[in-house]
Amino acid sequence: MKNQYIVFSLAIVVFGSSMFISCEATRNANNTQKGVVIGTTSGAVIGGILGNNLGKGGNTALGAVIGGVVGGTVGGLIGNKMDKQAREIETALPGTQVQRVGEGIHLVLGENSVNFEFNKATLTITAKQNLDKLVPVFKEYADTDIKIYGYTDSKGSESYNLDLSTQRAAAVKSYLSGRGLSSGRFEVIGMGEAEPIETNDTDTGRSLNRRVEFAIVANQKMIDDAKKETGN
Repeated sequence: MKNQYIVFSLAIVVFGSSMFISCEATRNANNTQKGVVIGTTSGAVIGGILGNNLGKGGNTALGAVIGGVVGGTVGGLIGNKMDKQAREIETALPGTQVQRVGEGIHLVLGENSVNFEFNKATLTITAKQNLDKLVPVFKEYADTDIKIYGYTDSKGSESYNLDLSTQRAAAVKSYLSGRGLSSGRFEVIGMGEAEPIETNDTDTGRSLNRRVEFAIVANQKMIDDAKKETGN
């Protein structure tokens, strides 16, 4: 699956020094660096700037992950835990697009995992089977919050597609909650036809755009535990 997010760089001055950070560089950082790279240069400030430059006001799964950084050694510890979770997700559901960014995980569930038929928000048998594979991982890493973003293709009106995309995200939340995950961990966001990852001019492209994305971030308990562990 192609990733068509725009890769950009921002020049940021923090404590009198200049530093250039791009989304691509953050993705390619390894292990604990992924949690520290933003945080050591004032994570809240940089995360907010990056998040606000992704999609519409930063309201995307990727923007939510980048915008939620804690930073510093606390962020590094959280990032290390997210590394492990990301590897387990990739093992549980091979071929899924998993991005470790900052202190969280951006997960795209599309054609080969949790795609939707045209004009429907009902989970297919295959979609349910693939979500079942993620449940043990989410249970193991219970100290995370998960934002679920629903998407549609461009057919139909914008208002109709926005509602349909919300229904799709809600269907995923309902299914995962029914498998023993706390519903309080999930937030549902409908994106409608925004942020297409493929062209809407072909059946294949439209099928790829009918998807859900996850933003997996540390909850307050994970943050507090990391602070205690690092002495902050």
